[in-house]
Amino acid sequence: MHDFKDKVVVITGAARGIGFAIAKSFVECGATVAVIDLSAEAVNAAVANLKQIGKAIGYVGNVTDSSGMEELFAQVVKEHGGIDTLINNAGITRDNLMIRMKEEDWQLVLDINLKGSFICTQKAFKHMMKARKGSIINIASVIGIMGNAGQANYAASKGGLIAFTKSCAKEFASRNVRVNAVAPGFIETEMTATLSDDVRAEYGKAIPLGKMGSPEDVARVCMFLASEDSAYLTGQTLAVDGGLTMH
Repeated sequence: MHDFKDKVVVITGAARGIGFAIAKSFVECGATVAVIDLSAEAVNAAVANLKQIGKAIGYVGNVTDSSGMEELFAQVVKEHGGIDTLINNAGITRDNLMIRMKEEDWQLVLDINLKGSFICTQKAFKHMMKARKGSIINIASVIGIMGNAGQANYAASKGGLIAFTKSCAKEFASRNVRVNAVAPGFIETEMTATLSDDVRAEYGKAIPLGKMGSPEDVARVCMFLASEDSAYLTGQTLAVDGGLTMH
């Protein structure tokens, strides 16, 4: 088990789903976790849950708000001494076929999934570059690797995030800050819980390991990328997908 005692981990979109599972895993290993999400109610509930295990603090914020994120990251550093790991997890979907997709649905997905990650990475790196250490982990998706009908906006945002990861890795390496991406495949979450048994069976056939993953599968890879076990790893995209996108 990894030891993140005295480490500060900031996770966006961490009040529920995969983000919350990642937050819980880090708290269990001794980290102080800053949970960022849009809803005060969701943030408070998540933090109350996490505090039963260890150290967690909540911040209500919108990742597309540059000045708000600047203040938030400065506050984390002031109160907790630094930021060791940033996990850009906040993301949304607005699925539709290209011919029917509204421009605002294209823009909203790009703004939150890609621009939000740019803003948070920029704010976190300011502090990490001074400390000359840090790990930034972008939660991409297998859809950003293989595309998907009805998800042109989501695929573009996640494919962009993978390219963004590589560029940042090259820029930040001289400051000893590593940047990697995790690309989850089909993961058991509230979103996938509504799928019919037939659809789940079809997914199972496409996945070499024959089953959907768990949020904890994603969390464990994030912990590896945040730890010294991955000290010589940067600019990589690790697909947590049961073999779905293997080359």
